[in-house]
Amino acid sequence: MNASHADDLTPKFARTGEGTVLARHTIPQQESLPDTAKQIVDDETMLDGNSRLNLATFVGTWMDDEAKQVYEASFDKNMIDKDEYPQTAAIEDNCWHMLANLWNAPDASESIGTSTIGSSEACMLGGLAFKRRWQQARRAAGKDTSKPNLVMSSAVQVCWEKFCNYFDVEPRLVPISLEHKTLDGYDLEKYVDENTIGVVAIMGVTYTGMYEPVAEIAKALDEIQAKTGLDIPIHVDGASGAMIAPFLQPDLVWDFRLERVHSISTSGHKYGLVYPGLGWVVWRNTQWLPEDLVFQVSYLGGQMPTFALNFSRPGAQVLLQYYMFLRLGFEGYRAVQQASQDVAKYLAEGIAKIGAFELWNDGSDIPVFAWYLKDGHTKNWNLYHLQDRLRMKGWLVPAYPMPDDLTDLTVQRIVVRNGLSMDLAAELLESIETETAYLDALEAAMPVEGQHPAFHH
Repeated sequence: MNASHADDLTPKFARTGEGTVLARHTIPQQESLPDTAKQIVDDETMLDGNSRLNLATFVGTWMDDEAKQVYEASFDKNMIDKDEYPQTAAIEDNCWHMLANLWNAPDASESIGTSTIGSSEACMLGGLAFKRRWQQARRAAGKDTSKPNLVMSSAVQVCWEKFCNYFDVEPRLVPISLEHKTLDGYDLEKYVDENTIGVVAIMGVTYTGMYEPVAEIAKALDEIQAKTGLDIPIHVDGASGAMIAPFLQPDLVWDFRLERVHSISTSGHKYGLVYPGLGWVVWRNTQWLPEDLVFQVSYLGGQMPTFALNFSRPGAQVLLQYYMFLRLGFEGYRAVQQASQDVAKYLAEGIAKIGAFELWNDGSDIPVFAWYLKDGHTKNWNLYHLQDRLRMKGWLVPAYPMPDDLTDLTVQRIVVRNGLSMDLAAELLESIETETAYLDALEAAMPVEGQHPAFHH
């Protein structure tokens, strides 16, 4: 009997790999059977959490069976290779034009956009466009270009801090407070100057889910321009809210209806309802994307423009986005997002009734909300203890400190995504009630050593 046939007959969990401890940091010397390798991967990832019970992440964790078939049929497509996959390229073009129209671009045919790996890359492209236009204007005026700054909330998503770090831009963080829970235009004149390349407005703050009032920020910048002559543009980081507001708050003015909004980004893999990783960025007009950021490259037999940070990347997620646009349409998206918001409001209302907590917000912007312990409620436990108790039941509900000027305040947050049904939400609420009652019944303080925030970005 040859060795290969012997391996076929060996019981699965007695085979090399399953029956031995493999090296973790070196490639194995010999091959293994396909089903053995698969079993090892399955076994190790079995230790991961249940993604649908992960209420920390904004990233989609459920798609229907037909979407999975679209995904499987397009694993091999390279989004950058527009010569080999021209129809996939055309579909990408269709998708960002759909978004330009959804976000009320004055003339979508005059807009320009692209898909990205995620909204972080999309944000960086928006920031780079700001920096390059500012540099060009300063050079034309014979002025210094060495000290660009970008103004944003202290509750900004970490990708903006990365942008400033990687591309040598000074971050100017406007602190939030109990009186000003978001960047709302208050005191904005103290942060902007002739070196300000733009202001970031967030539609769905990561920490809490609240919208920043883009129209109020634009109004404040209008007043600053009237006083100083500084014409400062806005990029809307709509990672979540840009795929919620058009469907649930259509009368809210936050998008290209505001002339000061030059660009908008979103995550297709968040409330765009697509598996990771996919982002989009759209400029209201081609004039706001400097031509020298666009490369004309020869690649695999064709000439093509590109203005992404990444090069080769999956095309499958773009096709999934197109599938979702076709599958749901406007009314389908509205129904899905409304269902998520209904669940968020149900949970927020239930948590507010428990008595131990104060809501920071109630999920009426994006279907995300946060709460904190009532002052003086207890000295025996904190939200990290509740986080850990819920995790023992499979629920990941993160606790973490708020940003600068509010770091002494710890909040806990729930992100409601498509797939968290009202029935599951009732189970979650019951778990929160049960574990809060358990903690309230403690006669001594819980230990606090080793506590740490859960991932919340």
